[in-house]
Amino acid sequence: MRALVLERQGELALRDIDLPTEPRAGELKIAIRTVGICGSDIHYYKHGRIGAYVVAAPMVLGHEAAGVVVGIGAGVSGFAIGDRVCMEPGIPDLTSRAAKLGRYNVDPAVRFWATPPVHGVLTPYVVHPAAFTYHLPDNVSFAEGAMVEPFAIGMQAAARAAIAPGDTAAVLGAGPIGIMTALAALSGGCARVIVADFSKEKLAIAARYDGIVPVDLRQVSMGEAVRRETGGWGVDLVFEASGHPDAFKGIFELIRPGGTVVLVGLPPGEVPVSIAAAIAREARIETVFRYANIFDRALALISAGKVDLKPLITGTFDFEDSVAAFERAAAGRPDDVKLQITVSD
Repeated sequence: MRALVLERQGELALRDIDLPTEPRAGELKIAIRTVGICGSDIHYYKHGRIGAYVVAAPMVLGHEAAGVVVGIGAGVSGFAIGDRVCMEPGIPDLTSRAAKLGRYNVDPAVRFWATPPVHGVLTPYVVHPAAFTYHLPDNVSFAEGAMVEPFAIGMQAAARAAIAPGDTAAVLGAGPIGIMTALAALSGGCARVIVADFSKEKLAIAARYDGIVPVDLRQVSMGEAVRRETGGWGVDLVFEASGHPDAFKGIFELIRPGGTVVLVGLPPGEVPVSIAAAIAREARIETVFRYANIFDRALALISAGKVDLKPLITGTFDFEDSVAAFERAAAGRPDDVKLQITVSD
């Protein structure tokens, strides 16, 4: 099949590649309609690796996807040809100890689309387990369906934070995950969320949502903004969603005594943090790695109109223009949040 292939670091090609096309027992064959471009896709394109995951052979990119069921394997119930669906891209071993603990996202054996050596889904058809495939409600578009995957990360962060109704939160980073984490926090009960970034364009997009307080870090420090917004008390929750090493400096000084810091962004290496500041506040620290048992709830919020992700889609490309789409995403335009590729109509 034709697919967008990362041949090696810095080299993309839209070409034919041998991929599975027939569903086995428990699987569905899905015609891909829409795929979002994720920061991890761009990182593999630009750097050829993320941590221990190295692109050692050509790999199809893409893992944020929605499509239509066109084939059904043996033993599958609850799906019919023509069903509109989105797919959870990680396939764990459901017999593993991690899965039995309810933490299948950290199963060491998980196979995740577009994570070496597993191929992604920027191709017309894929096969995928029915157990990790979800029906799209009639009022949810394919474009929104492809946004469920990144929104699920924000949902995982909000769940790990154990939000109490009326909490005030801060999010460091107004990229796709940062804004979606802020929206998940608001949906989870936060009264307001302070979102900070250096990009005025991304902050302007975030500011469209009720309950989000944008902070331009070119004009004011995060510490000053938090003190101003909380009367010097500190926020209940901080979500670090940028992964930038500088974001960790003074992070525990932003929370109130007994507050929580949730680490969502993945820094490129070791980062400086003050353990003394964390202890002095008896801070709770949570971490997020993808998501587990949350895809259906993320989809339910979108369908119910509690979260509108459409304003975050800032560009859509045809499949034949996939290389151009990735070049634009790699350029990091300040007014871009989420770019998507339409594989088929």
